[in-house]
Amino acid sequence: MKSNAKPILVIGGGIAGMTAAVEAAEVGYDVILVEKEAYLGGRVVQMNRYFPKMCPPSCGFEINVRRIRQNPRITVYTLSDVEEISGQAGDFKAVLRVKPKYLTGKYPVDVSVVEKLTGERNNDFNYGMDRTKGLYFPHDMAYPHGYVIDRETLSDTDAGVLQGSMPDDAIDWEMTDEKIKVKIGAVIIAAGWKPFDATKLDTLGYGQYQNVVTNVMMERMASNNGPTGGEITRPSDGRKAMNVAFVQCAGSRDENHLPYCSAVCCMASLKQARYLRDKNENSKTTVFYIDIRTIGRLEKFYYDMLDDANISFVKGKVAAISENPDSKNLILDVEDTITRENNHPEFELVVLATGMAPNSINIKFPSELLLNDYGFIEGATNIEGIYSAGCSKHPCDVSSTTKDATAAALKAIQCLIGGEE
Repeated sequence: MKSNAKPILVIGGGIAGMTAAVEAAEVGYDVILVEKEAYLGGRVVQMNRYFPKMCPPSCGFEINVRRIRQNPRITVYTLSDVEEISGQAGDFKAVLRVKPKYLTGKYPVDVSVVEKLTGERNNDFNYGMDRTKGLYFPHDMAYPHGYVIDRETLSDTDAGVLQGSMPDDAIDWEMTDEKIKVKIGAVIIAAGWKPFDATKLDTLGYGQYQNVVTNVMMERMASNNGPTGGEITRPSDGRKAMNVAFVQCAGSRDENHLPYCSAVCCMASLKQARYLRDKNENSKTTVFYIDIRTIGRLEKFYYDMLDDANISFVKGKVAAISENPDSKNLILDVEDTITRENNHPEFELVVLATGMAPNSINIKFPSELLLNDYGFIEGATNIEGIYSAGCSKHPCDVSSTTKDATAAALKAIQCLIGGEE
């Protein structure tokens, strides 16, 4: 390794960013890991289970957290952004903007203090399906482990309650954004993805009918630490969902929305159909699809589901969803492309399988990077010393993401070694 190499900057603290950081640090390179949220883990820690083994995200997440905590070569900045990058490979300069946390960390937060607050905010971790107070704990596995203050949610009254309920130096309201200048040798962009905005699908009822949810919301509903305590229920009345439809390619493979296939949505719906069968034993599920795409060894997962008499597959794209105003059930307008029949089945809950949209679309990167027609960063980027990883490059599952992040770390290291005179 190069003994005088500058640190590697990793932008994004999801599974790709965490993997790249630990892989580079464990062979002796300093790493600066920057994450815009208050915690590491990205979308992966919001999942209930991985496929095909159906193990919880804690399996891999806890290992990576331990590797980060034990490695002094990794410096983590949460609630932070990268504002500027200049220079060249081996000799970049970056400016980080770190948002104020207000909590000094000198004292633990007593939950009784939180209960005194009145202001509430949508819980982004649960995709807005429940609410938290202005002082909140992000989630059970959060790292860094600690409470977070949402200053915009706290009223002056709530701020006064906190000030009066905690030691004088527990909170510093004078904290402001801090700008930190760092010298770095290479950059890995692991900005991740976000769910496609289902409100853009005018005919499918999301945001109009309570019992139309998305696949990422379904993950949180099935999680024991989710908004429903692991029960898959109808948002309209809290009853267990016993007759559920999964609508595949909701906005995907559609030139008006996401023209590409995200490659993971079919497996996600099959996995979620299994959630439903495990939790509500007598439930029935219907999957409406264009094509079922299960890659490689994941094909067996699909064949196993075909053997379940309570799970049906209908080849046909759902054109529209309406609601029965009395029961709040959803009525689908769909043509079975095999029988050529136009059907209008009714369901208690509908899950829209929305695709993966790159965060790069709405992020202003510090350097000018070339994006492809879909908004993903092309390959190793057009700037030497800056590399992309995981879903910043293309839609991919967790396994592919970790492999790609390891490759990006290797490229960054090779860049630094190549710059040695």
